[in-house]
Amino acid sequence: MDDGLPASARSSFTGHNSPQEPIAPRLLSWFQRHGRKDLPWQRDPSPYRVWVSEVMLQQTQVATVIPYFQRFLARFPDLRSLADAELDQVLGLWTGLGYYARGRNLHQAAREICVRFGGELPSNFHDLASLPGIGRSTAGAVLALSQGQRLPILDGNAKRVLARHYGVRGWPGESAVAGRLWALAEANTPEARVAEYTQAIMDLGATVCLRSRPLCAVCPLAENCLAHRQRATAEIPGARPSRERPLRRLRFLVLRDQQGRVLLEQRPPAGIWGGLWSLPECDLEQDPAQVCREKLGIRVRYDGPLGSLRHEFTHFRLQAELLLLRATGPTAVLEGAPRLWYNPAAPDELGLAAPVKRLLETFQNHE
Repeated sequence: MDDGLPASARSSFTGHNSPQEPIAPRLLSWFQRHGRKDLPWQRDPSPYRVWVSEVMLQQTQVATVIPYFQRFLARFPDLRSLADAELDQVLGLWTGLGYYARGRNLHQAAREICVRFGGELPSNFHDLASLPGIGRSTAGAVLALSQGQRLPILDGNAKRVLARHYGVRGWPGESAVAGRLWALAEANTPEARVAEYTQAIMDLGATVCLRSRPLCAVCPLAENCLAHRQRATAEIPGARPSRERPLRRLRFLVLRDQQGRVLLEQRPPAGIWGGLWSLPECDLEQDPAQVCREKLGIRVRYDGPLGSLRHEFTHFRLQAELLLLRATGPTAVLEGAPRLWYNPAAPDELGLAAPVKRLLETFQNHE
């Protein structure tokens, strides 16, 4: 059978307790009829556009990404314009997309590319994978989709398709399970039509081989899919081991000056909402007026509670009380973390944490 695979790759199927037939021919045939071919980054699949889209698509669905991608490319149409931008401008366009380290890494990588590679996204896999925020799968996807290089990918969709088809049990985050899936990804990647195959396996996972209630009746791989045969699609791939996320409680200070502006602080580059602008905070046992006086150099009066803000992070849950305060004297703040007075009625171009942005918009509408 001419499946487009080298013999060395085809031999990788042995030992996986799985069918020997590669999935590429069936996937490519399905893609011709049902695959997505008119996504914004597919219309001009330059390395830069594909790179931006692949970073945005990490842990985020296509429908969510499309408007962000379009706004981002309208503002930063090429790598040089992204590298020349300020981080606040980049994070401002990222607000609401989540996982903000992706935006920071994208910006940092663009600057590194200008220094190390003359402003051209490297076409060498190892050079590309050495950049911030670009792992093995993202580098493979960028080069496969934009240049047709034969490189495997293993994003969440591909992991699910391969794990189910070949009956690979266990959580893909475990090194042994990931190793088996990478071997299968390498073995199944054809020599020809690599860009189509790469898009096909992502599309199949996104539209047919769904996490819950997969559409096996219309799947081109169902006939040989071990998970389907064993009625084990709910168990394969295995879920991340559950763990109790701790609850972190604190107070956010909504501190206004006489003009109605709200004081914001820029968070440190690392950690939650890294590099984004947020509200000053204090612990539950601290006196907010004392914090404002000693940390900010501003005297305030307490105008009352504003409710609470809840947010779910990967590693913990946040519950923050919102306190409304009014500056009663001079509003020059002490030196330290970057701070500014923000006018919600005429917002600046800032990278705001999405819950904080929603809070300020709600607060302004109420005012």
